[in-house]
Amino acid sequence: MNLYSPGETAHRSGFSLDTLRYYEKIGLLPGIARDASGRRVFSDGDLQWLGMLRCLRETGMPIAEMLRYTELARGGDATVRERLELLREHDRRVEEQIARLRVQQKQIQWKIRLYSGEVGEDQPA
Repeated sequence: MNLYSPGETAHRSGFSLDTLRYYEKIGLLPGIARDASGRRVFSDGDLQWLGMLRCLRETGMPIAEMLRYTELARGGDATVRERLELLREHDRRVEEQIARLRVQQKQIQWKIRLYSGEVGEDQPA
């Protein structure tokens, strides 16, 4: 098993040291090991968990829901159904966000074509 210092973990995960400390403090990173000197050390499993947290956060999941997901994950197999429900709901919100972004992207692309002289002033509906 590989162990990583907080600095290495920050680099590998893309989270700042402050965020790692915050996530540990609020319970998103439960059970971080300590070395003989009391310094935090992170495992490959911790890095995988941080990857999931990054995914959830970057797709707009609120911290409160991330905490609920973490709590459920710690509950083991008995919580799979609840985790699945939580992730399906989040996935639905991500799909809605993507659809909104596509509409906005079309407007940006139209403006690019306008400025490039490819279309006239009338914006398509």
